[in-house]
Amino acid sequence: MGHPLVKSDGPAFARPSPLAVVELLKPITWFAPMWAYACGVISAGQPFEGRWLEVALGVLLAGPLVCGTSQAVNDWYDRHVDAINEPDRPIPSGRVPGQWGLYVGLIWTLASLAVASALGIWALTAACVGLALAWAYSAPPIRLKQEGWRGATAVAACYEGLPWFTGATIMASALPDWRVCLIAALYSVGAIGIMTLNDFKAVEGDRRMGIRSLPVQLGVERAALLACVMMVIPQVVVVALLIAWGASWHAIAVALLLIAQLVLMRRLLREPRKQAPFYNATGTSLYVAGMMVSAFALSNFAGTA
Repeated sequence: MGHPLVKSDGPAFARPSPLAVVELLKPITWFAPMWAYACGVISAGQPFEGRWLEVALGVLLAGPLVCGTSQAVNDWYDRHVDAINEPDRPIPSGRVPGQWGLYVGLIWTLASLAVASALGIWALTAACVGLALAWAYSAPPIRLKQEGWRGATAVAACYEGLPWFTGATIMASALPDWRVCLIAALYSVGAIGIMTLNDFKAVEGDRRMGIRSLPVQLGVERAALLACVMMVIPQVVVVALLIAWGASWHAIAVALLLIAQLVLMRRLLREPRKQAPFYNATGTSLYVAGMMVSAFALSNFAGTA
């Protein structure tokens, strides 16, 4: 029997419309992993000639497939929470009826593995890790999202580090340079802050359903301060590393983007709940711009020890 607030338990023969499936996969969320993948491609410092198909398949893998899978799986296992927080979403509203939310997650998982297998062993390995985290994040009994640190870390890795690693491995046809891996890891750590801000919109529903997100555990004000610290420190380290590696102009650019974020953070910390959407549209954009600047800096190191 379905949850009383969820309208998805319709007739078994009912099928969602293509538009409802696209909405379930949330195209707006694909940008972050696709951007991180592009950073990985650039950071490898390899020529694009004759490799456009690989690049395009990687974009498809990072965004519509792996990220789309994570969105479908999350909405399926969160359908009861969404019935409280966002009842107009495809599953609780009944526009994706019956078990179709689960079916879409399974179909997209298989499609992701098929595309990843065509891109080489390291791309397939990264995809397997990303898909495993996507299911573990939402599905019981693991349900990483039930605890704030584990959940935010898993999502940050899937949105930033793994796509960056995938793009770099595809272009390098091997494990990337250690500096590429280090910078990707640092931006993944910073993305934990971004994920924390994203949890602000679901605080009431999370509390009612026993999900211990960081805003629930710490309170919105302390969680906002933590998010800012988590975003700032890795970028400071990136600036220091770029200077140490001789990429001073790139370091200055990342530092200026960070200073602009600090200005916006002052506004965020005054009213965290109200200003979180504003910061996600502005400060987060500056954060990901710094990722691309760092990727171009790394591209200059290709082939060096």
